[in-house]
Amino acid sequence: MSVTVWLAARTIDYPDAGGVFWVYLNWALGLKAHRCKVIWLELVHPHEPIQKIASKMNVLRHRLEPYGLADSVAVCSFNNTPLSADITKHSINMETSSEADLLINMAYGVPSSVVKNFRRSAFIDIDPGLTQIWISRKQIHIAHHDIYFTIGETVGTPGAKFPDCGLRWQYSPPCVSLDHWQRYPASAGASFTTVSNWYMDDWVEEDGGGYANDKRSGFLPYIDIPKQTTQPLELALRLAGLEQERKELQELGWRVREAHEIAATPDDYQRYIQESLGEFSCVKPSCIRLENAWISDRTLCYLASGKPAVIQHTGPSRFLPDSAGLFRFRNVREAVLSLEKTASDYDLQCHIARPLAEDYFDAKKYWRGPVWINTNWLLMSGLQRYGFKDKAESVRYDIVELIRLWGFHEYFDPFKKAGYGTDNFSWTAALFIDTVLDLE
Repeated sequence: MSVTVWLAARTIDYPDAGGVFWVYLNWALGLKAHRCKVIWLELVHPHEPIQKIASKMNVLRHRLEPYGLADSVAVCSFNNTPLSADITKHSINMETSSEADLLINMAYGVPSSVVKNFRRSAFIDIDPGLTQIWISRKQIHIAHHDIYFTIGETVGTPGAKFPDCGLRWQYSPPCVSLDHWQRYPASAGASFTTVSNWYMDDWVEEDGGGYANDKRSGFLPYIDIPKQTTQPLELALRLAGLEQERKELQELGWRVREAHEIAATPDDYQRYIQESLGEFSCVKPSCIRLENAWISDRTLCYLASGKPAVIQHTGPSRFLPDSAGLFRFRNVREAVLSLEKTASDYDLQCHIARPLAEDYFDAKKYWRGPVWINTNWLLMSGLQRYGFKDKAESVRYDIVELIRLWGFHEYFDPFKKAGYGTDNFSWTAALFIDTVLDLE
């Protein structure tokens, strides 16, 4: 039985930013790998010229075409102003959203009227710490959702340095589609790289003042690193014409390239990462100040490609390593040592990198963990009780078939399709008997 998921993204205004597409593509492709029908939802300004929106839509479909999503695009208004039929005529009808199983909102600004139209809704916070600050200060409004996820490990915990806004946040790591990101050898003369905006008008207010929160500010304490390491370092940046900035970076030893020239499409972005030696990157200052234990979706793409990553430490993590495959530095000395250690044992670090993505960030594992019969029995019973008999029968059939094929195990692996844990598990046997008897 196919599950329909609408994924609200923010890419339509970034046609030449391949990395922005991958923020959402990895999630969409993970869902598609589980045979979900994915609808790509974008928000547009209702008063923007129709021709301009149409041009953006054409680029969006072209970008999504290689991933089987070009004909699965829907658009809605940023507010309750209806969109012209000329804008929506080639898109999925928004009225069908009421038939979908789930809305995943990663675009933040989806209007409440749209969210309410879905049977179930999940909000995913991809700016941990900042999202909660913005909500608490009423800088943004997030519609009510059934459940709230975050990619920041410390969000909603007692030790968090920011409010939880009265919401219950569930931690879920970011994901990468391993089917689409395979190991790839570095090209000749490759560097440790990163792809990013550079200067942005992004200011975070706090008691006693505030601070600039862009990548440029994050890199400044480490700006002399090229002179302290033997490893080549390259920045693919959106410099917005700041030629003096480019010149100064090059004089300091950085290789500098224009991001929109070498990473404009998802394919270009992927090629650039996979031909690199690995990643070297600093983070925005907010990640350091808020200690959100954030890791970039970009870093996951490097790891999945078998590339070691040397990135700035963003706070204690329950599972992220600091010095194997993934190196997390706190100061210039640690950054230099991490780069040199990575280079001195490069093949080993590449070998370690990919399994990190497989173990912690695999998009397939993200959406489905071990299958427990007791959970599925409760789901079946609930569906039956509330009148969803067809779906209840589908779950019932799967329970019976799973046990028939693999026996009375404690739980089952949905990927290897095998039983694990305790054999002849009494709860599994008891619920199997109840499930079969209920068929008679």
